[in-house]
Amino acid sequence: MAAPMELSCWGGDWGLPSLHPESLTVMAYAKFSGAPLIVNTINNSWRTPKGDLPVLVSEDIVISQPAKILNFLRRQKYNADYDLSAKQGADTLAYIALLEEKLLPALLHTFWIEAENYCSVTKPWFASRIAFPLSLYLPGKMSREALNRILLTKGGPPLYSLTEVEAQIYRDAKECLNLLSKRLGTSQFFFGDTPTTLDAFVFGFLAPIYKVCFPRVQLQEHLKQLPNLCRFCDDILTCYFRLTVSGHSPAGQDTADANLQKLTQLVNKESNLIEKMDDNLRKSPQHPPRKLTTLKLAAGGEESSPISRLSP
Repeated sequence: MAAPMELSCWGGDWGLPSLHPESLTVMAYAKFSGAPLIVNTINNSWRTPKGDLPVLVSEDIVISQPAKILNFLRRQKYNADYDLSAKQGADTLAYIALLEEKLLPALLHTFWIEAENYCSVTKPWFASRIAFPLSLYLPGKMSREALNRILLTKGGPPLYSLTEVEAQIYRDAKECLNLLSKRLGTSQFFFGDTPTTLDAFVFGFLAPIYKVCFPRVQLQEHLKQLPNLCRFCDDILTCYFRLTVSGHSPAGQDTADANLQKLTQLVNKESNLIEKMDDNLRKSPQHPPRKLTTLKLAAGGEESSPISRLSP
């Protein structure tokens, strides 16, 4: 019997199984290849690994980084690229390199550097998934690492200022989206009717841009002008994660069912309380109903005064 494989990763929101591109890539590949992963999402606990997420654990083997995790899954006979030709395999590597060079910097900037997005969405969302006091430190650390990664790859000559870097990375990202849209065309996936490693990487990079509700959305606006890429993300969510376009998931349904069960219990409890009150009322001494005193009219047809009505 194969050893169980557990994947620790960031959880999801906005209809996504994970907001984290690398976690989303591995989760998608596992679905495509049929790998039986036990997924443990980080949710306000001390289980946050000290290394980068996602992290795969199988017996005494611990693996991080999506490429290494996917290679390990292939060695375990979970291979989504089994039917690819040598040329298609080479194309896969070329497009993944394109994603990391052209699209990833803009994705990191959108989440971690753009001030309004970071303060209103990214920081509070990730902090809510991390136990105190790490929640005060880790989002800022992730933001600094994202900035360093951008500057390391894009901050050299002739781009010296952050404003110049920002303009360039968004130009590169939009160009990359256009190339991906042209390559996908009207196909369901990038190499036909079956998803592969390339589809997992493209989905992992595109889905957070497509789904997360940011106040600053210039990259999202461009993506939504490419309907085949949006359809690509929606199809994977619907077919492989049982997520609808509106964003409801089995986990969300479980939560709704639990809430409905609690509400039903509360209603039943109150119904029982009302029944007990009715029983107590029925068992209490019964008094005959009081007769209403008929008002007599004084002479001249006028109603008698209140004082006269109260007199014996």
